Amino acid sequence: MTERVLTLRELNRAALARQVLLERKRLSPIALIERLVGMQAQWPPAPYVGIWTRTTGFKRATLERELAKGNVVKATVMRQTLHLVTPRDYALFRAAMSETNFPWETSIAKRLAPAVRKLAADGPVVSADAIAYLERKHRITGISARRAWHAARMRAHLVHHHETALWRARPAGRFVLLDEPELHVPLEARAEMIRRYLTAFGPASLRDVVQWSMMHVPELKASLALLEPLRRFRDEHGRELVDVPRAPLPDPDTPAPVRLLPKWDNVLLAWADRTRVLPEAYRKQVIRMNGDVAQTFLVDGFVAGTWTVEDGRVVTAPFAKLSSTVQRELRDEAGRLEAFLAD
Repeated sequence: MTERVLTLRELNRAALARQVLLERKRLSPIALIERLVGMQAQWPPAPYVGIWTRTTGFKRATLERELAKGNVVKATVMRQTLHLVTPRDYALFRAAMSETNFPWETSIAKRLAPAVRKLAADGPVVSADAIAYLERKHRITGISARRAWHAARMRAHLVHHHETALWRARPAGRFVLLDEPELHVPLEARAEMIRRYLTAFGPASLRDVVQWSMMHVPELKASLALLEPLRRFRDEHGRELVDVPRAPLPDPDTPAPVRLLPKWDNVLLAWADRTRVLPEAYRKQVIRMNGDVAQTFLVDGFVAGTWTVEDGRVVTAPFAKLSSTVQRELRDEAGRLEAFLAD
């Protein structure tokens, strides 16, 4: 049986539907964070803007309360980058990645983790103090001590203090202890992680899953087999795409409203081939050499420019001339974001 070929616009609309970018939903921050399989959090305001652009009635204080309660944590997970995730998902993702050679799986991380957990048992730990402790007690010095602390704190399940994830974040470099995460079988955890990825970002190729997770092909293939039967498609380049059953594939002509995205939004980073949302002609203007990812806006579902905030005003910079109708829609959306930023 010939596999159906999905056009670029079909993949675009699938991405927008699953990323809650076709229509704002009344979802809590926790529900949205789990639906999106975590939200990038290198820049503290980014998740707040990402939630605002996808939901109705969102207030920044709502997310800040969940962070203070520990219902959402700021942790290093996919691609070894900072995300906001729920503790339940943190446990799943860490189990899924436990057979990959990430820094927290090294021998020194395993050796030092118990001492680091003990160090954090009485309250938040500051990086400088922890590094000094490792130098003093374990005779590790210089850059080796910094690397050992970085790996050991992740192994010991220390996550960033919630105040580093507030809208007006407090200084970084403070870490708090999580309860020991729920245990999962790694093979099964990877399968569930891939299922969640496909639900949020599919249809996708194996290369896409590798790009999103930074895990290895053999590990992913073994877990992918647990999800069968999967739907299979081809893209316009002939690459195989897999997907979970019954996930939405909207009509390619479905209207897509203007949307403003924060820095490092995962909708720009979750595939090896990002052209389903980010045209190749604009990639270097959005994803910079230093790894920075600009604040962008979508027109008809695709990145069409960047935005910044100047004196409380959202200033947009289109990559090409926009129609008067789109310009008006973009001004209206920028005005709504200004009101959110000022609230």
